Amino acid sequence: MLMCKDLAVIASDYIDGELPVLQNMSVRMHLMMCRHCRTFIGNLRASTNLLQAHSSGQPDEELIRKIDERVARALKERPRNPTKRDP
Repeated sequence: MLMCKDLAVIASDYIDGELPVLQNMSVRMHLMMCRHCRTFIGNLRASTNLLQAHSSGQPDEELIRKIDERVARALKERPRNPTKRDP
């Protein structure tokens, strides 16, 4: 069974479609059961898309600052569950 920490290591390869079939299926099964990892993959996918959309030019410092602030605020405000390990 794939664990959250294992998924975090291969998440980029999963998003890029570079995992072998069995490993890809294992990730999909894990995502069906783990809402935290679904959120993690969704956020990673959105970040990747954002970076790709802005990779042709110079980074917009104001946009980067706003993204950093939103991520920091989201991490600060998210509920903690001491019995559950984050991915």
